[in-house]
Amino acid sequence: MAKRRAANKKPGPAGSGKGKPAPEGKSGKSGKDGAGKKSERPRGGFRETIKMFLQVAVVFMIVRFFLIQTFVIDSGSMERTLLVGDFLLVNRAAMGSEIPLTDIRIPGYSEPRRGDVLVFDPPHDDTLILVKRLIGIPGDTLEMRDKILFLNGEAQDEPYVVLTRSRDGADAAMMWQQQILLGGPRDDYWPTRDNWGPLVIPPERYFMLGDNRDTSLDGRMWGLIERWRFEGRVMAIYFSYNRDSMRPFPWLREIRWGRIFDRVR
Repeated sequence: MAKRRAANKKPGPAGSGKGKPAPEGKSGKSGKDGAGKKSERPRGGFRETIKMFLQVAVVFMIVRFFLIQTFVIDSGSMERTLLVGDFLLVNRAAMGSEIPLTDIRIPGYSEPRRGDVLVFDPPHDDTLILVKRLIGIPGDTLEMRDKILFLNGEAQDEPYVVLTRSRDGADAAMMWQQQILLGGPRDDYWPTRDNWGPLVIPPERYFMLGDNRDTSLDGRMWGLIERWRFEGRVMAIYFSYNRDSMRPFPWLREIRWGRIFDRVR
């Protein structure tokens, strides 16, 4: 009987603590590790999404404030060069730009050139952003006789200019020109839209005109601008449609395909 009890106490292979280990990946511990990894993935993915969003936002801000600006034409003062409904790409890096919320200005890589089409802040209204053509730079002498522009005594060929048969007219706002009139102020000087000058452009000042000379409110009336007012040089038209169309959805049905990606000169 004693031998039988001893035999009954002898451990068998199935019940022994020294039996074969469970296969990897099927133990309770391994299951916990797998669950932990799965729970961590969504948190890591969310952080990566936020990081990517911030990077995109930083790149967008750099491009928007320091490299490229967009501008939409909503008046006819620059026709034929620019039409109402033209969407423009403006090179801000060329003229330099101001760091937002500071008085620090990053210098541009080029100076304004006579004939440039530029976006700028006009002196007569801080809420406006305008686009005109640079006609006079420091040291130039400008004059207009019967709609013809004279630069330093020579008549200019301006193929981009639009003229109408509208009657000439005087404007009291043009009397500021007395300050830079060649030879000094004169009592008999009464400038009109089509006849004025000669004016001598002083240092660090610029004179802007619209290409549609008979409808443009420009430097003839509100005067000269400083260098820091330039926002950028217009490069190209990236989209255009007939905004004056009476058809529904003109931005789809009245696209000016021939103007898209045209360079502005």
